Amino acid sequence: MKILYAIQGTGNGHISRAREIVPLLQTYGDLDILISGTQADVKLTQEIKYQLHGFSFVFGKNGGVNHFKTWKNMNLFQFRKDMKAVPLTDYNLIINDFEPVTAWACKAQKIESVSLSHQAAFKSKKVPRPKTIDWGKLILSHYAPTTHHVGFHFKRYDDYIYTPVIRSEIRGLTIRNL
Repeated sequence: MKILYAIQGTGNGHISRAREIVPLLQTYGDLDILISGTQADVKLTQEIKYQLHGFSFVFGKNGGVNHFKTWKNMNLFQFRKDMKAVPLTDYNLIINDFEPVTAWACKAQKIESVSLSHQAAFKSKKVPRPKTIDWGKLILSHYAPTTHHVGFHFKRYDDYIYTPVIRSEIRGLTIRNL
């Protein structure tokens, strides 16, 4: 089976999670990795077949997204070009960790894809949300659309939501009182 694992390259969380998930996916078939975005400090040790510009969130000095710099950094022409460049029909399974290029390419080509991310948990109406207008919800809903969802959250609010992926080095530590 040919698998494409598309990863958001903004921040370090998506790539950190991928470091644990990639070896598991490799046991199920021939895995190709795609990363889009330009704001990550963490690297994968495995070969990355596709490195795309994508849409990167630019973070401000006080944390949070700098919306102006984020919009300024977006290149819609390159985004459309990248959407057409990835040969999605070569794959039996497309797994997406909040990566917009392949998500929108799959949607445009009517190809099914699976979201495997924290953001996928928010597809459930059972996950708590702020009571005010939530701009983040709008972004989460449309940023990387997929047809199927597997979410990660600190609480299992729904059947398809699981607890977060914890690095094997952390899981292997001995618990002790300080």
